[in-house]
Amino acid sequence: MRFDDRFLDEIRSRLRPSDVVGKTVKLRRQGREYAGLSPFTKEKTPSFFVNDEKGFYHCFSSGKHGDIFSFLQETERLSFPEAVERLAGEAGLSMPVQDQRSVEEDRKRASLQDWLEAAASWFAGELKRPSGQAARAYLEKRKLPADDWKRFRLGYAPSSRTALKDYLISKGAKPAELVQAGLLIQPEDGGAPYDRFRDRIMFPITDLRGKVISFGGRALDPEAKAKYLNGPETELFNKSHVLYGLYDARKIVSAGDADAPLVVVEGYMDVIACQRAGVAAVAGMGTALTEEQMALMWRVHPEPTLCFDGDKAGQRAAARAIDRALPLIQPGKSFRFAVVQGGKDPDDVLREQGPAVLKTQLSVTVPFVEALFALEKDAEPYDTPERKVAFKARLRKRAATIADKELSAAYRDDLLGRFEALWPTERPVYTVGAAARAMADHRWRGQRKRNPLETPFQSDVTPEGKAGLERLRRLSNPLSAALVLAAINDPRVVEDKIEVLNTQGFGDRYLDQIVRALVELRLTMDATDKALVQRQLAAKGLTAEMEILQQAARLSGAAFLTGTLPEEKIQELWDQAFDVILQLVALERAIMQTKEDISRDPDFETLNRLKSMRDTLVRVVRSGDFSTIKSVQ
Repeated sequence: MRFDDRFLDEIRSRLRPSDVVGKTVKLRRQGREYAGLSPFTKEKTPSFFVNDEKGFYHCFSSGKHGDIFSFLQETERLSFPEAVERLAGEAGLSMPVQDQRSVEEDRKRASLQDWLEAAASWFAGELKRPSGQAARAYLEKRKLPADDWKRFRLGYAPSSRTALKDYLISKGAKPAELVQAGLLIQPEDGGAPYDRFRDRIMFPITDLRGKVISFGGRALDPEAKAKYLNGPETELFNKSHVLYGLYDARKIVSAGDADAPLVVVEGYMDVIACQRAGVAAVAGMGTALTEEQMALMWRVHPEPTLCFDGDKAGQRAAARAIDRALPLIQPGKSFRFAVVQGGKDPDDVLREQGPAVLKTQLSVTVPFVEALFALEKDAEPYDTPERKVAFKARLRKRAATIADKELSAAYRDDLLGRFEALWPTERPVYTVGAAARAMADHRWRGQRKRNPLETPFQSDVTPEGKAGLERLRRLSNPLSAALVLAAINDPRVVEDKIEVLNTQGFGDRYLDQIVRALVELRLTMDATDKALVQRQLAAKGLTAEMEILQQAARLSGAAFLTGTLPEEKIQELWDQAFDVILQLVALERAIMQTKEDISRDPDFETLNRLKSMRDTLVRVVRSGDFSTIKSVQ
């Protein structure tokens, strides 16, 4: 049986060689490849390698080399048709029926794709011609360099009603074919077909092989009825089964390290911005994410990051994604969520603040369960017993929709635990003298120009404390210490921040020792008793660190450590201070990354802007009035 190359390529595009081979060979990631013991010879040192990006395996001990089809032929003694049938089933494809009708359909699809490729080349040419001047000006205004026009195959559709039609017909195309490809519109009154895309910047939409199957067009006319216009459903293009940018995103993920993310954004320009910054990104086709699109993502990454705009439309999109994904998630297949700061989208951040800041912001994520809880918590008020019970019932119902039974039970326990944490039975009283706050104010104001994250105090401590001081000489500012001390005194204060603390911390290896220990206690022991927590921290050998931590915290003058405020106000102030510290840590990381990149890209403007933003936050920390800033613009 002869198989069409397109069918074989479709199987290859849906299955990663490491997944196929990994079912019989234990593989371990090594850079851009996977390594394991040869399935063909007996060996103790791995000499068998799999490369997903190139789509092959190679065995140095036996000299064998091939793709996923030949691997099954070699290891399971299958014939080629048997290997194709096995892998087609794993890829979710039906075996082709080799009759004359199928041959004609394949030929027709190939012809339509050829015209779409020809259209993409023509659009790219028009972008460089005089008619594309306005389109070029728009791209330059968006700070998209000309080299990237070619990389992403951008083009321009002129305003003429039949310019593309006339060109393709001159190359031998038939109008009916171009209608079927989605390039022309056939009027209902039977008139002559005309170009679908006019006066628009063109974004080719490709399949998993990188072949053009449709287009998206961005209108240049601000009065246009549709700002963005996608091609119609065709034999080649089904918008619910396609993700813009997936072909290039797979290459970025394969070339990166094991922790390289796959980010789902909302627009074409956002995808381009992320990929220019080295972040694998995709986007849907202007509608809510579908089950088929989620399955495509999971073939590339086990936990893609969904990044939606911070406005109401973005929040609605996030809610729809949660609704659609909840029944489908399972161990090894889930999502994380990220929100770009300041109400901006990824393209804005890249243009205004550079790739380092964009990558930093996209790295701050929350797990699916936290996003789900926040969605339900904000859905309705819960200020009466009836509403509280309804809230709890919604959480149970949400968890029950997860198909995987074990995961469903784990979600139910997690969600209900978060629910109970909203109404703690008691909260301890915090005390700190006015003298300590006055000392903190004096210490802050009396500092010379220095590293804003350097410890501003050198106080007298016990001999044990002095030993700890040497280890903690680079401890983050006293506000960070105050945040951690408050969490030790009452771990419930960090209930909604456990995951962030677990994955990010405060950017200081000594202070984060205490943070990691605290998170471990909270997750494994559900510890809420102050004395128990302190005993456990002491058992972990952190006594000296604890003494210095308390010294630093007292110098902060943090209002949330006092016992004079209502518990709601204490939580509010703690949250505000925590957000400011996280922003400060992110900015410090971005500054360091920008400094490292300066040798390749002398972007001193970005560096100075980041430092200015950092200094603004430092002033906020010193003032203690965190309500004056929500995010640094």
